[in-house]
Amino acid sequence: MKINKNKHREKKPRLFPSAADDAALACQLTTVGDSAQSSAFLLAYDDKEFLHSDAMRAVRVMLELSKPELTLNEHQIEHTVVMFGSARICDPESADKNLQAAKQFLTLNPENPKSHIQLRSAQKQMEYLYYYQQARELAKTISTESQRLPMPTLHVITGGGPGIMEAANRGATEACSQSVGLNIVLPHEQLPNPYIPPELCFRFHYFAIRKMHFLMRAQALVVFPGGFGTLDELFETLTLVQTGKIKPLPILLFGKSYWEKVINFHTLVEEGMIAEDDLHLFEYVETAEEAWEVIKQRLADIDGEKWG
Repeated sequence: MKINKNKHREKKPRLFPSAADDAALACQLTTVGDSAQSSAFLLAYDDKEFLHSDAMRAVRVMLELSKPELTLNEHQIEHTVVMFGSARICDPESADKNLQAAKQFLTLNPENPKSHIQLRSAQKQMEYLYYYQQARELAKTISTESQRLPMPTLHVITGGGPGIMEAANRGATEACSQSVGLNIVLPHEQLPNPYIPPELCFRFHYFAIRKMHFLMRAQALVVFPGGFGTLDELFETLTLVQTGKIKPLPILLFGKSYWEKVINFHTLVEEGMIAEDDLHLFEYVETAEEAWEVIKQRLADIDGEKWG
């Protein structure tokens, strides 16, 4: 799909040349003398060294906030369900392939300790395949049902990578619905999954701005098993709700057995670090159907009307 790079330019006639017009003209003009070699002579918005400097951090933050905001508004995406989870949970095809490869490696190398580790890892991937399937089904249900019921259309939004993120974008695609991916530049490159529409696949430098965009349109948050990144996103949302920085929204932890092993919320209460009422900021769900029913009911309660 061809992306129109000038889609945010004003359509009305201009009295002055646009920034893009002057940038193109500046490239065509021939300059004589030392000034042509000086970065000072570059247009400020064409000077990458200047824009990448520490002094321009505030400008870069503003750009990362504004660019996705304008694009999402343009595509009329106003209400989202955020789906977080591990990038390491495989799709069915990859999980089965990894298991077969691990079994073959063990057969050929029975004395090699790595063969047993590889097999255990592949078997664990098969166990977590359930969450991939449920994320895919939930995203499909959200995308389909919100368009059918008398409620705002909900769009799935993810971190844009593999694993649970891929499953969610995949489910939305199968429902013929647009979904959003918010990728981020990492040392070991996080590539976007293939189920995000190119025009809604964003890339960030700042974690903080990326997390703002996750919540700016959020109507519900569904958190599948994950690691540090998933925990970071979960606890930031819990903190914002607990402190009243954002309005309450459904926060669903998918897979009670996993989350109770990873986090002992009751210990936080017993130690006086959180209030007992804080345990009601979230709830556990086990299936896509259960998660959708909770989201639908909670949204109805918040808006004071019954949808569907």
